[in-house]
Amino acid sequence: MKKLPFRENVTIITGASLGLGRELALQLADQGAWLALAARDANRLGEVAVECSRRDTRAIAIPTDVSQQSQCANLIERTVAEYGRIDTLVNNAGQSMFARFDELRDLRILEALMRVNYFGSVYCTFQALPYLKASRGRVVSICSLAGKTGVPTRTGYSASKHAIAGFCEALRVECEKDGVTVTVIFPGFVATGIRERALGPDGMPLGLSPHSETGMMTVERCAQLTVNAIIDRRRELVMTIQGKVGQWLKLAAPRLVDSMVRRAVERGH
Repeated sequence: MKKLPFRENVTIITGASLGLGRELALQLADQGAWLALAARDANRLGEVAVECSRRDTRAIAIPTDVSQQSQCANLIERTVAEYGRIDTLVNNAGQSMFARFDELRDLRILEALMRVNYFGSVYCTFQALPYLKASRGRVVSICSLAGKTGVPTRTGYSASKHAIAGFCEALRVECEKDGVTVTVIFPGFVATGIRERALGPDGMPLGLSPHSETGMMTVERCAQLTVNAIIDRRRELVMTIQGKVGQWLKLAAPRLVDSMVRRAVERGH
């Protein structure tokens, strides 16, 4: 019988109704994980939970807005009530944004972005941590290369991703003696559809992606790499060659990296 590394592993995934979160749920369901799925869209979330349950595992849908601390607490409480423990927390929920800083007219847009991309992960981690210490479990945060290098037109987004990357680095050291591992995932451009839901300078969803997703990494491949990193309890995963090379170049030739990032944004890759 094939060994499934995540069999009966109680795993919470936020942002599980669409894109990478949905694909992670499906792939972890195939690994036998017991899933607690969270997102704002209750209907889509329920559909994903049903699809996961059909893969010979358990899955529940818990509608959650991670920007609200009380709803994050409810997510953790309901998961424990259903399964009795938590083994893995995947902080995936996020909001993208495309706008130059000087195009903004209301900074509350950035506050809202930070509540989802940063505080959403902090709230869930805070509530789940006692249970993760008991199980010697995993914290996983889906970040972005924008959390390594600032990206033009993504000032607010880059700031929120730098924040969660820094939080995870410190948390990793704090939790080492408790047996809790912290993995940070740094994808590049992935064809998830998130850009269509990205906020513009007015704080409203763009509706259309500002970049073509042709040639981008597929969401299936991104999820597969992520699942492997979670299984191996890796510290971090930078997914693309450009991202890995860019980190070295940033030390030796930072202006070159600025030019590379600018060109990448202009062509959408």
